[in-house]
Amino acid sequence: MRAVLSTGSNMEDSRAHLASVARAFADELVAASQVYRTAPWGGVEQDDFLNQTLIVDVDCTPHELLARCQAAENAAHRVRDVRWGPRTLDVDIVALFDDTGQEIFVDTPDLIVPHPRADQRAFVLVPWLELDEQATMGGQSVQSLLRALPSTPENHVSPA
Repeated sequence: MRAVLSTGSNMEDSRAHLASVARAFADELVAASQVYRTAPWGGVEQDDFLNQTLIVDVDCTPHELLARCQAAENAAHRVRDVRWGPRTLDVDIVALFDDTGQEIFVDTPDLIVPHPRADQRAFVLVPWLELDEQATMGGQSVQSLLRALPSTPENHVSPA
């Protein structure tokens, strides 16, 4: 199964936190975007984020992948005090694809794929497009999703 993972950090050594995820998936890593700087999303006053997208080929279930993502967050001492608040590390499963390239949809209480707000977040779409200009999510091209975003500070993404 191919997975698109979005990583983000705005606490402590953010670059090291992002790099820890690439190391955790090193044997399965297909591609890693450059690191981008983005304004925080969600209205909570905090520092800018560093974000990176990874594409990985894994041999596990979506929920096993979720457990691996959460283990990476836990290793970075992630605390969930404030929704959309500052964090040492966030690892989201953005999209999943089977071996034929068909999108996999998951809707359970603890996992929804494609990520329910990924289509609204330039910090997800821009790095993903860097890795795959033909990317699609939910039947739409990622390029068209990015073009549809309003021009707001949260949607300004720049190389870090």
